[in-house]
Amino acid sequence: MPEAKPITSPGPYSNSGDFRRIFSEEIDSLYVLSLLLTADPEKAEQCFVSSLEDSVNGKPVFKECAHSWARRAIIQNAVRVIKPRPMVEIAPSNSDSGKTRPAGQAEIAVVLELEPFDRFVYVMSVLEGYSDEDCSVLLGFALRDVITARLRGPQ
Repeated sequence: MPEAKPITSPGPYSNSGDFRRIFSEEIDSLYVLSLLLTADPEKAEQCFVSSLEDSVNGKPVFKECAHSWARRAIIQNAVRVIKPRPMVEIAPSNSDSGKTRPAGQAEIAVVLELEPFDRFVYVMSVLEGYSDEDCSVLLGFALRDVITARLRGPQ
């Protein structure tokens, strides 16, 4: 009688191939997230690549969390690259910063013109749906700083 082979399932955890697939399939949205956070195409690319490497080489996460984990990796790397800080006082935004802007995308341009901390809070809370508390933890600043920045965001 032939020996029975055990049934193997893919398992509940993501692997490096899962993250490679996610970054490949969602390259546009993940790059736009990187660009919105960094406001600089070169830094956005650096953030994207670092996030892919971190996800592929990091600890396994549940498969159903892999997509949100990839987006979180983008946010964490952008925080490391930009090091956003709350503003001490409200200063006028420097809308002519000389950075390359995507042509014809007024909504993106408005976000890119925000001060770095305000931009991070806006993208994380409004666009990505993070709570004020989660933004506070990821950015490493007080909850009141996050709430103030969110209220200052684009109206």
